[in-house]
Amino acid sequence: MVEYFTDDKHKLDLYLDWTKKARNIVITSHQNPDGDAFGSALGLWNYIKKFDFEKVTFISPTDYAEFIAWMPGVPSIVVYDNKNKALANGLIAEADLIYCTDFSSGSRMKDMKDVVLNSSAKKIIIDHHEQPEDFGDLIYWNEHASSTCELIYQMIVKLGHESMIDLEVATCLYTGLLTDTGSFKYPATTPEVHSIAGKLLAKGVVPSSIHRSLFDQNDFEKLQFLGYVLSKKMTYLPEYRVCYTYISEKELKKFNSKNGDTEGIVNYGLSIAGSVMSAIFIEKEGLIKISFRSVHDFSVADLARDYFEGGGHKNAAGGRSSLSLEQTVQKFLTLLPYLKSQIELQPN
Repeated sequence: MVEYFTDDKHKLDLYLDWTKKARNIVITSHQNPDGDAFGSALGLWNYIKKFDFEKVTFISPTDYAEFIAWMPGVPSIVVYDNKNKALANGLIAEADLIYCTDFSSGSRMKDMKDVVLNSSAKKIIIDHHEQPEDFGDLIYWNEHASSTCELIYQMIVKLGHESMIDLEVATCLYTGLLTDTGSFKYPATTPEVHSIAGKLLAKGVVPSSIHRSLFDQNDFEKLQFLGYVLSKKMTYLPEYRVCYTYISEKELKKFNSKNGDTEGIVNYGLSIAGSVMSAIFIEKEGLIKISFRSVHDFSVADLARDYFEGGGHKNAAGGRSSLSLEQTVQKFLTLLPYLKSQIELQPN
């Protein structure tokens, strides 16, 4: 039976005991990793490798975008692709302990799912998404946390290891705080989040450097692609206070779009005055990837979970569809009349 723990001393001790007894540790995050996925997994990796373990490996279920490729520890990552699959499977098979950071649904591991779930290793989930699945042996979980990096920081401190947060660990954790709070503007940005950020700055983190590495290293084609999407592919429906964008695989190829190039586009829809929800539909590898964003008390997590095989947070969620791009967008549009009454309750 899965056990949840945040402040339970018994379970913190159990967690510490499992970690101390492990010799081979695997850390993984969700597919198509973002700043919090890599920040939490690499923050944990940089922290754990200070201890005397035979092997600590971070295995990413998919390749990663260039905007997070600068983070401390990235060169050591094993990507679960055709080239490294046999190596990764062997590392998972011999692992005593597997950390799953920033996800709590097995499907978020893509092709790694069955290998990890069938492993005999104990599994510790550290996550902040709603409605976690019960595939872990211990879950360090809080849906009200701003990010998984916040939870990693709190866990390290509760274990009495704050002095082991060096510049590399701090850089990773600050990255997750920054990205998952939308540069400290989302509702989950609490006084505690700012306090943690301040303590990470005291470790030597330079905010301007991290911000530039994440957001100001665009190539020209990416900016052209963004301009095309905003001018040609975005639609705003004022009667519903909803913005939606859809991008075909053909359009991605036309602009030589790389992993991460569509990251953050969905947020532009919420910058429209009066907008309550924004959605983006991206055709890729035979599936439609969907991202939802909202403001106030309108839950896109419910929308993603009920209609698009997804989930997430109240104001930031994702899903997918096996329908065509056009059919998926039409399905979304047919839902809007039923959502209108909820949207109308939201302030301007």
